[in-house]
Amino acid sequence: MPLEEDTEGTMRVVRAAYTASTITVYQAYPKEIAQAAVRAGTFVPPFKRERMTWIKPSFLWTMYRSGWATKPGQEHVLSIELTHPGLEWALERASLSHFDSAVHQDKESWRKELSGSPVRIQWDPDRSVSLEPLSRRAIQVGLSGEAVQRYVHDWIVKITDITELVHDIHGDVSRGRVAEAVQALPTEREFPLREDLRKRIGADS
Repeated sequence: MPLEEDTEGTMRVVRAAYTASTITVYQAYPKEIAQAAVRAGTFVPPFKRERMTWIKPSFLWTMYRSGWATKPGQEHVLSIELTHPGLEWALERASLSHFDSAVHQDKESWRKELSGSPVRIQWDPDRSVSLEPLSRRAIQVGLSGEAVQRYVHDWIVKITDITELVHDIHGDVSRGRVAEAVQALPTEREFPLREDLRKRIGADS
């Protein structure tokens, strides 16, 4: 695990598509996992609960990570609606993947928090529709252990395979129809966080 402090001065804000009761995150999987999840309304085998699974509220960061659903093992993009209390449970128990002096008193306290946490937080440059890095950062939430079990059993409200939408937007981008691509994107806005959660994950607001 890297020990370097994250010193980038870019804005950390949780942006997502959300309603009064749910927040949408994205994951990309191979066909067999994606189709089984859609049928069941949650993740079932061949999904492996023993592994850490990363959920991402940023649609375009997911497109960057999956190559618009073209990378091996990431050919299907799923839109997953979670309950607000589920996400808040995860953030209450989260630890940053990297030491940050603005969040942790020292590296020893960060290591102790990290070793006891079932949730990891990473902040990576968010992406434009052309997948260029933006000045703001997008959050990734890594779930393991108890967090994965709760994710699968309690938090998921709905799973939708949005791969066709992904391909349509990518097609518009490839043809230079940027305005059309942007219009088709999910509407993401700042997700309100309690002050204690904001401080724990190093968010700016």
